[in-house]
Amino acid sequence: MNKKQKRTLIRIVVAIVLFAIIYPLPLESWFGSPLGLYVEFALFLIPYLIAGYDVLFKAARNIGHGQVFDENFLMSVATIGAFALVLFPDSDPHMAEGAAVMLFYQVGELFQSYAVGKSRKSIADMMDIAPDYANVMRDGELTQVDPYEVAVGDEIVVKPGERVPLDGTVLSGVSQLDTAALTGESVPRHVEAGAEVISGCVNMTGLLTVKVAKPFGESTVSRILELVENASEKKARTENFITRFARYYTPAVVIVAVLLAVVPPLLFGQNWSDWVQRGLIFLVVSCPCALVISVPLSFFGGIGGASRLGILVKGSNYLEALGDTETVVFDKTGTLTDGTFSVVAVHPETDVDPDLILSVAAHAEAYSDHPIALSVKEAYSGPIDRERIADVEERGGHGVRATIDERVVLVGNDKLMCEGGVDYHDCELTGTILHVSLDGEYIGHIVIADVIKEDAAKAIAELHAVGVKRTVMLTGDRKEVAAAVAAELGIDEYRAQLLPQDKVAAVEKLLDETTGKGKLAFVGDGINDAPVLTRADIGIAMGAMGSDAAIEAADIVLMDDRPSNIAKAIHVARKTMGIVRQNIVFALAIKFLVLILAALGIANMWLAVFADVGVAVLAILNAMRAMNVKRD
Repeated sequence: MNKKQKRTLIRIVVAIVLFAIIYPLPLESWFGSPLGLYVEFALFLIPYLIAGYDVLFKAARNIGHGQVFDENFLMSVATIGAFALVLFPDSDPHMAEGAAVMLFYQVGELFQSYAVGKSRKSIADMMDIAPDYANVMRDGELTQVDPYEVAVGDEIVVKPGERVPLDGTVLSGVSQLDTAALTGESVPRHVEAGAEVISGCVNMTGLLTVKVAKPFGESTVSRILELVENASEKKARTENFITRFARYYTPAVVIVAVLLAVVPPLLFGQNWSDWVQRGLIFLVVSCPCALVISVPLSFFGGIGGASRLGILVKGSNYLEALGDTETVVFDKTGTLTDGTFSVVAVHPETDVDPDLILSVAAHAEAYSDHPIALSVKEAYSGPIDRERIADVEERGGHGVRATIDERVVLVGNDKLMCEGGVDYHDCELTGTILHVSLDGEYIGHIVIADVIKEDAAKAIAELHAVGVKRTVMLTGDRKEVAAAVAAELGIDEYRAQLLPQDKVAAVEKLLDETTGKGKLAFVGDGINDAPVLTRADIGIAMGAMGSDAAIEAADIVLMDDRPSNIAKAIHVARKTMGIVRQNIVFALAIKFLVLILAALGIANMWLAVFADVGVAVLAILNAMRAMNVKRD
């Protein structure tokens, strides 16, 4: 509880004590009538002003700024009106109700403020991953510097108990990393020399020396903090509806309350005090606090709950859309598979040395960082002499063309061979086939296999279990490989041998096939997935190993690269939307019921207090359930 909330609590406690002392006093028997009534008026005015002076001030200030119809205005008019009923000789005194309305309204506001603050603090604590410093060796001494001052290539030292300040590669040391704040994974991660580490993790045991791979502004922790900070800017349709609803609803109920108070006495000679009281009760009930506070709080809680699982949602609009997902489309490499390719076979043509195939392919792929290229270079045991290489040309979705020792080399798929007029033959093994030709002559092919992620099959099963109607895999790989992976994982459909532009076209077609409110989510990790992530209703990127372009284009980021978290994200989204709908229906139903009772003269001021403050408190308690999620 912050200082402002503590001061408000003290004011409320003082006002409640005074109210409890004044309420049972028999003032009329002490002072007689009407003097006792005026004494009661003055005494109840004290706790009223102690509890609600700030509400009156805000109402007056907002009116001065042209912002008339808000909850401060409604509370001020209703409570001042309750006190003003003392001017009607034939009316019952309502000073106690006026003071109580303001008092309980402030209790509700304090509770709302505390609930919102607690929700924000929960997210802030979860995302308290920004490192304060980095240990850099300078002039022979270990110096603490601002992470922004560390350059790419610098070596930093991370001691046990410290947060890893920047992304990089471990040069020396063995340790366990706590990644819970980033990925939601409670099991520590073992790292040693050669392992990649991301900023925001906590080093638990050993001393690590890390070579920095990215500046702090581009590090994982910076990206996460930026995503969380900007999440509240992208509102869901439901939030926008509530904002528009309140904009028109509040002035409408004020007009109805005025008509309710004025028309019956003027036109039909009814009792003024009775109908003014009904109008005042109408105003108290009509305050839209329950909706205006609880709906954004529900979305905020849902985003916070998802972040505890290592799922970063960039806005409540994406959380709302995710709840309506009926089709999930996957990229294969790096999404359903580890993206850690390895050479499993080399099939040379007759009288061709297998080492020649690996040498030619490794030199052609010398400048590429694609996982397939890296696996070829790793399989080649000899050194790569870059002076032998010239005229390297990357052919997107096909392969690479290069000149090595003044000989033209083609390394790629069957499409590249067809373009080059090379007579090739296929392979019976399942995997990515890398054909190799030298000066237009086919010399053999390399078989490269990718490992399916351990939770990929579980992810597909859980998606079907949560009601996703259709799962589709898009890949640039061969049809045989795609079919084998789809069958192993239980994926409904697949599209193979696709170029990046073909993936966009495939998603366009799938979008046309979605029904009604149904949404399509695309899951990818590579830079070539960015256009598809942008085109889908919801783009989901792998955050730990995914490319910066994919993470930037996506709407949701999975920080631990586990596809099984997609079903969890959908569950969180649907739970959040369920809570939002519950609050809307509950708040509106109670309010409209009590509004009708107020118009009929059945509801009193105490029931009005429940319809406003009580409903708001219950709605907020319900909204906070969105924060509660379970980790595996």
